[in-house]
Amino acid sequence: MRSPPLWQVTFILTLGILSVSSTAIFIRLALQASGTLGLEFSLFLAASRLLIASVVLLPAWGTVVKNKVTPQAYYYAIGAGVSLALHFVSWITSLSFTSIAASTTLVTTNPIWVALLSWFWFKEKLKKSTILGIIIALFGGILIAIGDSNINSSDSQPILGNTLALMGAFFVSFYLIFGKLSQQQGLKIASYSVIVYTIAALLLFPLPFIFGSGYTNYPNSVYFYVILMAIFSQLIGHTSINWSVRWISPTLVTLAILFEPIGSSFLGFILFKEIPSTLVLIGAIIILVGVIISVLSSQDKDKFA
Repeated sequence: MRSPPLWQVTFILTLGILSVSSTAIFIRLALQASGTLGLEFSLFLAASRLLIASVVLLPAWGTVVKNKVTPQAYYYAIGAGVSLALHFVSWITSLSFTSIAASTTLVTTNPIWVALLSWFWFKEKLKKSTILGIIIALFGGILIAIGDSNINSSDSQPILGNTLALMGAFFVSFYLIFGKLSQQQGLKIASYSVIVYTIAALLLFPLPFIFGSGYTNYPNSVYFYVILMAIFSQLIGHTSINWSVRWISPTLVTLAILFEPIGSSFLGFILFKEIPSTLVLIGAIIILVGVIISVLSSQDKDKFA
């Protein structure tokens, strides 16, 4: 299949980043509406958004059956589904214990993991300028996490929350790598999304019953925020990013995702009055500089037709 033009990949990836930037906001709104914190409610949120996304994509199951691809493509898609489930459990739970800025920043440290995995699997040699961009962007993320300590919030265990966010970054890196491998083996984006979201949903579905109170007895507003997460964060956001990672380097995609904490922190300021400190603002600018350097250095490595 002929590679799409650069402008199309850029547009769809941007749409995906903007959509996932709203995720932390929907989660925080759901937490406030329910008055519940911790693992139990996070499992409910993670499972519910994936169940809804899977149901919406049910008509696309026919494309899975018609797809004639190697078994490895399905194995990688299943691996991506497992990674996605682990990512959601750890990252969503982190927002019960730390701030939006810290959580979304730390979860986007995955360029380190993706770069290492890409080097191992794809033999992808990173330019010195790309490595420099990664280091600069991550340094900006560290400043945001440090500056986040000055934000007025009810975070109870920031160390636990930050650790969970880092775990989320680790798992989402496997999710992106497996996604690229699966699509390179010929699995179309519709089939890939159906398999991944369904696998993740099936893994998470019983957990709210085991560790929590199931799926009922929450305020109506909670279910509204879950639906918004399923539509914007999952179906639009994740699917757009999954499609983009087929055509460009996973490292470059994860660098673009570093824009997420900037958007999420801005929305957090508007909705929750989480006022960023000077360090947070400086960190945001440094992240932008790092992303620009990495994008420019990767242009001649990523091929477009």
